[in-house]
Amino acid sequence: MGGESRVFTLADVSGHNHRKDCWLVIEGKVYDVTKFLEDHPGGDEVLLSATGKDATDDFEDVGHSTSARSMMDEFYVGDIDTSTIPTKVKYTPPKQPHYNQDKTPEFIIRLLQFLAPLVILGLAVGIRFYTKSSA
Repeated sequence: MGGESRVFTLADVSGHNHRKDCWLVIEGKVYDVTKFLEDHPGGDEVLLSATGKDATDDFEDVGHSTSARSMMDEFYVGDIDTSTIPTKVKYTPPKQPHYNQDKTPEFIIRLLQFLAPLVILGLAVGIRFYTKSSA
Protein backbone atom coordinates (compact mmCIF):
# COMPACT_ATOMS: atom_id res chain seq x y z
CA MET A 1 0.00 0.00 0.00
CA GLY A 2 2.05 2.95 -1.21
CA GLY A 3 1.49 6.67 -1.18
CA GLU A 4 0.34 8.99 1.53
CA SER A 5 -1.87 7.86 4.32
CA ARG A 6 -5.29 9.46 4.56
CA VAL A 7 -5.90 12.14 7.15
CA PHE A 8 -9.25 12.14 8.93
CA THR A 9 -10.92 14.68 11.17
CA LEU A 10 -12.42 13.62 14.48
CA ALA A 11 -15.83 14.28 12.95
CA ASP A 12 -15.02 11.77 10.15
CA VAL A 13 -13.98 9.15 12.68
CA SER A 14 -16.89 9.85 15.06
CA GLY A 15 -19.39 8.61 12.48
CA HIS A 16 -17.88 5.11 12.69
CA ASN A 17 -19.26 4.27 16.12
CA HIS A 18 -21.27 1.06 15.94
CA ARG A 19 -20.79 -2.71 15.69
CA LYS A 20 -20.88 -2.80 11.89
CA ASP A 21 -18.44 0.12 11.49
CA CYS A 22 -16.10 0.96 14.36
CA TRP A 23 -13.06 3.28 14.14
CA LEU A 24 -10.74 4.36 16.94
CA VAL A 25 -8.12 7.09 17.34
CA ILE A 26 -5.01 5.91 19.20
CA GLU A 27 -1.73 7.83 19.33
CA GLY A 28 -2.65 10.03 16.37
CA LYS A 29 -3.60 7.12 14.11
CA VAL A 30 -7.01 5.93 12.96
CA TYR A 31 -7.88 2.24 13.14
CA ASP A 32 -10.89 0.42 11.68
CA VAL A 33 -11.42 -2.24 14.37
CA THR A 34 -14.78 -3.47 13.06
CA LYS A 35 -13.44 -6.94 12.19
CA PHE A 36 -11.73 -7.18 15.59
CA LEU A 37 -14.79 -6.43 17.76
CA GLU A 38 -15.75 -10.08 18.26
CA ASP A 39 -12.15 -11.15 18.99
CA HIS A 40 -11.24 -8.34 21.41
CA PRO A 41 -10.45 -9.96 24.78
CA GLY A 42 -12.09 -7.09 26.66
CA GLY A 43 -15.31 -7.38 24.66
CA ASP A 44 -16.73 -5.13 21.96
CA GLU A 45 -18.34 -2.68 24.41
CA VAL A 46 -14.91 -1.47 25.50
CA LEU A 47 -14.00 -0.59 21.93
CA LEU A 48 -17.39 0.92 21.14
CA SER A 49 -17.21 3.16 24.20
CA ALA A 50 -13.88 4.55 22.97
CA THR A 51 -15.26 5.84 19.65
CA GLY A 52 -15.62 9.54 18.86
CA LYS A 53 -12.66 10.66 20.95
CA ASP A 54 -8.92 10.23 21.33
CA ALA A 55 -8.79 6.73 22.86
CA THR A 56 -5.04 6.81 23.56
CA ASP A 57 -5.45 7.10 27.34
CA ASP A 58 -8.02 4.30 27.40
CA PHE A 59 -5.66 2.12 25.37
CA GLU A 60 -2.61 2.92 27.52
CA ASP A 61 -4.46 2.48 30.83
CA VAL A 62 -5.18 -1.16 30.02
CA GLY A 63 -1.53 -1.98 29.32
CA HIS A 64 -1.69 -3.83 26.01
CA SER A 65 0.97 -6.40 25.16
CA THR A 66 3.50 -5.96 22.37
CA SER A 67 1.63 -8.58 20.32
CA ALA A 68 -1.57 -6.57 20.73
CA ARG A 69 0.28 -3.45 19.58
CA SER A 70 1.71 -5.22 16.55
CA MET A 71 -1.78 -6.45 15.57
CA MET A 72 -2.89 -2.83 15.25
CA ASP A 73 -1.00 -2.40 11.96
CA GLU A 74 -3.55 -4.50 10.07
CA PHE A 75 -6.38 -2.20 11.22
CA TYR A 76 -4.62 1.09 10.39
CA VAL A 77 -6.57 3.28 7.93
CA GLY A 78 -4.92 6.69 8.29
CA ASP A 79 -3.94 9.52 10.59
CA ILE A 80 -6.03 11.92 12.62
CA ASP A 81 -5.94 15.65 12.04
CA THR A 82 -4.89 16.48 15.61
CA SER A 83 -6.26 20.03 15.31
CA THR A 84 -9.77 18.49 15.26
CA ILE A 85 -9.32 16.79 18.64
CA PRO A 86 -10.41 19.04 21.50
CA THR A 87 -7.59 19.85 23.85
CA LYS A 88 -7.88 18.20 27.21
CA VAL A 89 -8.86 20.60 29.92
CA LYS A 90 -7.06 19.82 33.13
CA TYR A 91 -9.58 19.37 35.92
CA THR A 92 -9.29 22.04 38.55
CA PRO A 93 -11.42 21.45 41.62
CA PRO A 94 -13.72 24.27 42.71
CA LYS A 95 -12.25 26.66 45.20
CA GLN A 96 -12.86 25.48 48.74
CA PRO A 97 -13.02 27.99 51.57
CA HIS A 98 -9.68 27.97 53.27
CA TYR A 99 -9.76 26.04 56.52
CA ASN A 100 -8.72 28.43 59.23
CA GLN A 101 -7.35 26.58 62.23
CA ASP A 102 -7.64 29.72 64.36
CA LYS A 103 -11.43 29.49 64.15
CA THR A 104 -11.52 25.99 65.64
CA PRO A 105 -11.37 27.17 69.28
CA GLU A 106 -14.07 29.72 68.48
CA PHE A 107 -16.29 26.91 67.17
CA ILE A 108 -15.65 24.76 70.26
CA ILE A 109 -16.46 27.68 72.57
CA ARG A 110 -19.75 28.29 70.75
CA LEU A 111 -20.59 24.60 70.92
CA LEU A 112 -19.85 24.50 74.65
CA GLN A 113 -21.87 27.69 75.23
CA PHE A 114 -24.82 25.86 73.67
CA LEU A 115 -24.27 22.41 75.18
CA ALA A 116 -23.22 23.34 78.74
CA PRO A 117 -26.62 24.84 79.73
CA LEU A 118 -28.37 21.83 78.17
CA VAL A 119 -26.22 19.41 80.17
CA ILE A 120 -26.82 21.37 83.37
CA LEU A 121 -30.56 21.50 82.69
CA GLY A 122 -30.56 17.75 81.94
CA LEU A 123 -28.73 17.01 85.20
CA ALA A 124 -31.10 19.24 87.19
CA VAL A 125 -34.17 17.54 85.71
CA GLY A 126 -32.58 14.11 86.28
CA ILE A 127 -31.72 14.86 89.91
CA ARG A 128 -35.15 16.34 90.52
CA PHE A 129 -36.84 13.29 88.97
CA TYR A 130 -34.60 10.88 90.91
CA THR A 131 -35.09 12.60 94.26
CA LYS A 132 -38.88 12.84 93.81
CA SER A 133 -39.30 9.16 92.86
CA SER A 134 -37.19 7.88 95.78
CA ALA A 135 -38.93 10.06 98.39
